Amino acid sequence: MMMLKLSVMVTVLMFQSTGIAAQTSELIYVAKEARTLYDRDLYLYELLEKALVAAKYSAQIEHIKVHPHQQRTLMALSRGKVDLHWSMTSPAREQIAIPIKIPLYGGLIGKRVLIVHKDVYPAIKTVRSLDELKRFTAVQGHDWPDTKILSYNGLKVRPISDYQTMFNLIADKKADYFPRSVIEANSELIAQNNENLMIVPDFHLMYSTAFYFFVNKDKQTLAEALEEGLSKLSESGELQLLKQKYGLSKHPDSTAITLSNPYFSEN
Repeated sequence: MMMLKLSVMVTVLMFQSTGIAAQTSELIYVAKEARTLYDRDLYLYELLEKALVAAKYSAQIEHIKVHPHQQRTLMALSRGKVDLHWSMTSPAREQIAIPIKIPLYGGLIGKRVLIVHKDVYPAIKTVRSLDELKRFTAVQGHDWPDTKILSYNGLKVRPISDYQTMFNLIADKKADYFPRSVIEANSELIAQNNENLMIVPDFHLMYSTAFYFFVNKDKQTLAEALEEGLSKLSESGELQLLKQKYGLSKHPDSTAITLSNPYFSEN
């Protein structure tokens, strides 16, 4: 009789232990840049959570502050120090980690308006072609895919390692323009709070590219869940509604100067 009771108790304990294990969430380390968070960042955080819920993937997210240099963050991803990050894509970045090839901002990440000093505007507003723009000098992050794209198209670019320094160079008229995605420029201009900075309203740059979630190669199950969840959100229309909620669906209404991007393929 005692042996029967003991057997029942062990069975119950095993069942309870299994139940606890089934309810345990996976801990996911998500890279978080040490800078001001904009609406576009809050959108990505909410989108990540919604995608995991849509895929019924139980996870606990922990944010890890990372170096502001994009390439260093992606290297941390490849080494397992973080599990997930988001970035504009490039062939090199798709080798480092698993790209979830569902564009997070649609085509807006490749539509670039120009932030300039108001004193530079009278000269740059006359630009009507790529060749005419080659007279001016841009600033871009030294490890950004955009830097290679601009250079490939024959534009003069100063690669800079510090995010704030790029705004400072434009404000000090030591460079002519700072291309920023249409989803980035307005909020960044407000944050800079510098009356000498403005967005050129006459034209913008446009090139094909995409912004993806990137997942550590050892987290294949997480990558599959994200793809499933994002696909469901896209099909249901919830992805577009979330973009609208954060003001991330407005296209520029100025003339486009098209650039080639040999570093991007949708496949």
